[in-house]
Amino acid sequence: MSPSVPVPNSPDDADNFARRLQRLEDKDSLRALLIHGWRALDRKDWHTWIGCWTEDAVLEFGPWERVHGREAILARVVEAEESYASMQHHILNMAFETQGDRATGIGYMWFVAVADPGRTASPYAMGGPYDWDFARTAGGWRLTRQRLGVWWTTGQDTLGSFTSP
Repeated sequence: MSPSVPVPNSPDDADNFARRLQRLEDKDSLRALLIHGWRALDRKDWHTWIGCWTEDAVLEFGPWERVHGREAILARVVEAEESYASMQHHILNMAFETQGDRATGIGYMWFVAVADPGRTASPYAMGGPYDWDFARTAGGWRLTRQRLGVWWTTGQDTLGSFTSP
């Protein structure tokens, strides 16, 4: 006998099922937004990455001052990361909560930057917690705020990109 799939028996069951399905789809969309955006960041596809943010977004990053607005966020991140030959932005242990057209999320960062691929020295790396706020827009989910803490570093930030100005 094959397992059966429960079928909603009443409008309340159907509404509950639709809400649960929407939450799952929203959480998957939030995860996809971050993965898509941060892979673009690794490729220095600044346009795609900044497209993940709302116009009035806020970036809070450990050693930097708070950055307001999408264009200011883009300028600050390009200034910090453009000189690196290669980068990897890993986003780990993501979890999201949604409520209508707003959402929050948490995760961890593991960032690796290589300034000179020809050198045998270890790359610069850092890690810490992410804390996100999102809004559903006409174009889908977008970041409204990202707080990123630095709990650890290893190697040398030879370009000085991730220290206080």
